[in-house]
Amino acid sequence: MTAELTAESYPSAMIFLVSTQSRADGFPITVTREPGGTAMGEKIRNLLLDSATAGLSPLAELALMFASRAQHLKEVVQPALTEGRIVLCDRFTDSTEAYQGGGRKIGIEPVLALHKIVCGNLQPDVTILMDSDVSASVERARRRNVARASDGSREKHDENRFEQESRAFFGRVRQAYLAIAAREPERVFLVDARGTPEETHARILEVVRRKLKSAPKTG
Repeated sequence: MTAELTAESYPSAMIFLVSTQSRADGFPITVTREPGGTAMGEKIRNLLLDSATAGLSPLAELALMFASRAQHLKEVVQPALTEGRIVLCDRFTDSTEAYQGGGRKIGIEPVLALHKIVCGNLQPDVTILMDSDVSASVERARRRNVARASDGSREKHDENRFEQESRAFFGRVRQAYLAIAAREPERVFLVDARGTPEETHARILEVVRRKLKSAPKTG
């Protein structure tokens, strides 16, 4: 199960909500994120998201995303699935298709070709795609990162690089996400995230509970 957003924002609150509810319902859960999720992947994440990273070509960015993903699959995702656990991941290849394929104008074909090489036939069973206002989401993300950088109790990595992109960039990202949802409606559930957090959480939990009814409670 993966979480995606049509605009740059912070889905960790949703990830926490779903994981908490799923554990309460008796499901074994592994929570992770991309880029990152492993020691090596987190180093790649810092490089990709740091606003000081300048001159990175779109293809280099794409390659780094999949480098992190390859390590993530080997160390975290595949072992968890083998154990019968439900993997809840903050972003996956849909994000790469939207940001690098759409936002960077690389196109979907190179992204899907690399996905086939790195991930084989692995796809999320469920993807929650939260659709929100681009400008408001980016502004929230910028404020979040400023607050995190000034808070000594939190990690101080600068993750503002993508938030510095233009409205046109995020418009392309959103359109790419919506195209994925239209292409794979049985997997991707589009959730309107423009309401209150409580309304959004209720919509997400409704989808998750419906999909988890058929999942075995093992572990």
